[in-house]
Amino acid sequence: MSATSPLLVARGVTVGIDGRTLCAALDLDIRSGEMLAVIGRNGIGKSTVLSTLAGLRAPLAGSLTLDDLPLASMAPRELACRRALLAQSHEDAFASTVLDTVLVGRHPHIGRWSDDSPHDMQVALDAMARVSLTGFEARDVRTLSGGERQRVAIAALLAQDAPLCLLDEPVTHLDLDYQMDTLALFAGMAHDEGRAVVAVLHDLNQVLRFCDRVLLLTGGGEWICGAVDAVLQPDTLSRAFCHPLRELRDGERRYFVPA
Repeated sequence: MSATSPLLVARGVTVGIDGRTLCAALDLDIRSGEMLAVIGRNGIGKSTVLSTLAGLRAPLAGSLTLDDLPLASMAPRELACRRALLAQSHEDAFASTVLDTVLVGRHPHIGRWSDDSPHDMQVALDAMARVSLTGFEARDVRTLSGGERQRVAIAALLAQDAPLCLLDEPVTHLDLDYQMDTLALFAGMAHDEGRAVVAVLHDLNQVLRFCDRVLLLTGGGEWICGAVDAVLQPDTLSRAFCHPLRELRDGERRYFVPA
């Protein structure tokens, strides 16, 4: 794959569930160095589209390739080394420390019969530090608040060290300061580290601040994809979200508020 080739490519991808088309004939190139937001109303199919891009669901039509390889042909370990997915919810049926939970992100890189190496341990500790979890190593994940548990999940994704990160509502449960820190972290991973980041987000102003492109699902399988400033326009958003939105400006920075 050349330096300019897209990392993940969708061609003519149609996503549906229960006989309902959520996204039809999607053509999308996801490249290293960019952060792309997936937005739209609740229930319109954002998470389903993301799980399809992750290879967890087969599209109804079209093709998906990662590093020029058919996504469906990749072995689970190979796929996990190239693509990391942050799920929307996290269930902890058994006791586990925060450190052991974060180390799960290293499993794709560890041999079947091997233990965590000092390098794996350091990667996990560094990931925890990036989301302000230093000192939480021995805590039982079942004792954490929702926001703390979300940061553990983000740390595990960071420890996975994949070039493609797919995030389903990454700032759920997080306080405002952690929301901003988390989105700045992922934007920095894209722009400074050359990762490709795709995130389902709800706050349009966060999309404006941190993302490069946006995929807007508008219903009935229709979608719009393009640069953030081109897609996030008052008329387009008002139709998509079924409520009038007004654009405000503070210097060169744009904001949207309900009209």
